[in-house]
Amino acid sequence: MKKEYCGVVVPMITPFGEDLKLDVSAIGNICENCAKYGISILTLGTTGESPSVSTRDSMELVRTVSDFIRKRVKVYACISGNSMDDNIERARAYIDAGADVIVSLLPSYYIIRPEQMFAYYWSLADRLKFPLMIYNIPSVTHMSIPLEVVRELSRHPFILGLKDSERDKQRIIQGIRMFRDNKDFSYFVGYAAMSAESLIEGADGIVPSTGNLVPSLFQALYNHAIEGIHDQAWLLQNHTDEIASIYQNGKGIGDSIEALKVMMSEMGFCEPYVIPPLQKLDMIAQETIRAATRKILLKFNLPKAIAYK
Repeated sequence: MKKEYCGVVVPMITPFGEDLKLDVSAIGNICENCAKYGISILTLGTTGESPSVSTRDSMELVRTVSDFIRKRVKVYACISGNSMDDNIERARAYIDAGADVIVSLLPSYYIIRPEQMFAYYWSLADRLKFPLMIYNIPSVTHMSIPLEVVRELSRHPFILGLKDSERDKQRIIQGIRMFRDNKDFSYFVGYAAMSAESLIEGADGIVPSTGNLVPSLFQALYNHAIEGIHDQAWLLQNHTDEIASIYQNGKGIGDSIEALKVMMSEMGFCEPYVIPPLQKLDMIAQETIRAATRKILLKFNLPKAIAYK
């Protein structure tokens, strides 16, 4: 059963120039490279450095992405603050700027109980009255949203799905089985190393940060998995895991974002700039990553980016 909200969604990096202003041409490069494969975009997620991007730049980013996409695919926009009122205000601005779906992390200053998680999302959906996706990522919020809470939230008419980035295979399989027959609720897996397995199991979509580099491989992986060509899906899983290892292995989330931007710079998508508190990698570290990226480009015959016109 193919649902309205499904497929590959790339959690887009937020590209900056040396002056740390948004790089509009790089936004165009990334958007075009996703849209041409039918891949949707998540703005201001964890990979997009959301806690560090100013309100002004956040608004401009969502508006710019929406303008480039022109409704060819869906635009998801993430809210991650701790104030309900501020999150509502920002979400409404994203909607006005062209977002199709609002994605929300838990408020994470306080550790909250499951019933408080439920109350937060239910109230948020009631006030927004717009398609809303729950975002579970304990590595950032330090809390896991129980699947039973998600099940209760799935009954809300404006809560359309869950992006689950918890690296727990047993939980992911349980979540997929819980929601795969629910036509009104979609389960997206944000743990890229489980992309093939989760889709074969019945997940509705995947949200891989490595899709910033190779969206075409993830779209092919998705197609093979849902069409039952499992050997090819697993082959592409291995390929994308190898590519991801360059910027992920041995690194925390912040370091991996810095390394990912270096890879994207080598491939011609953007410059390797991050904003504080993250810092650009030193030249030695950058060159190590660039050399590994060049080898991957040759091994998998991957093209560099073509500038957006």
